Amino acid sequence: MIRTFLEPSDYRGRIANHEQRAAEFVEPHLARRRRALKHPVWDFLFDYYRFRPTHLKKWHPGAHAVLLDASSLPQASWRSYSVKDGGDVCVNVELLLKQRNQDVEEIYKLLRATASRPAHFDCFGLHEWAMLYREDHPRHDLPLRLGREGTNEVVESHQLRCTHFDAFRFFTAPARPLNVLVLQREDQLSREQPGCVHATMDLFKWALKLGPLVPGDLLLDCFELAIDARRLDMEASPYDCRELGFDVVPVETTKGKITYVQRQRVLTARGEELRSRLVALLDMVAGR
Repeated sequence: MIRTFLEPSDYRGRIANHEQRAAEFVEPHLARRRRALKHPVWDFLFDYYRFRPTHLKKWHPGAHAVLLDASSLPQASWRSYSVKDGGDVCVNVELLLKQRNQDVEEIYKLLRATASRPAHFDCFGLHEWAMLYREDHPRHDLPLRLGREGTNEVVESHQLRCTHFDAFRFFTAPARPLNVLVLQREDQLSREQPGCVHATMDLFKWALKLGPLVPGDLLLDCFELAIDARRLDMEASPYDCRELGFDVVPVETTKGKITYVQRQRVLTARGEELRSRLVALLDMVAGR
């Protein structure tokens, strides 16, 4: 594995930039939590992906980097790091791979499989509608733009084409048979495709699971993309989020479908670039 050696002036600047950038994502969430306030859009990212917000602020140089003369940094005492003679600090890649080998291999296979398929742009975000189909108790305390009956009618007048099991598993029981495929967990490796907004969002999950192997800028790039994917997800949903400052993408209309696909394509292109970076990182770590 080719190593990159970072001087103190370089990595200290990177740490400061990372902490500042992460704070923009984390501090509003922490401020709401201190006041016991819920946010029906943004809390999802923190709750669904099950990570401590403060962990996002911790900078990792990544598997390939060596921090010169860095024994005074907090990273020197973190698990999965090694301090070399002379005070140089780096991620202990061998230890991490031993601890997380199964996760690393599964993530690698899923990323490669997803990247190998053409992107689909014909689902129009209707997974959120399927999660409310004939459901008396919505998951979020938000009004429905079209009401309960209008929401049901949108589902019934469209073909559900979800390919993402972790969205499909939240479909209501009456909605599941309406999908073009009845998905199972074991289908994920063979069905995941890069056009899916949730597969794009999940790039953050995989980067997070890979831990210190992933450099901080790549982790935050994935989180930033997850934020933008979540925004589209909810703006195209049956919920009315306008009071929270969000727009509406009315996917029940032709114009709304066009807008959804345009934005979906932008997210997909960004996701493909980040997925390639994650795959390249894992190739490097494995010496492929």
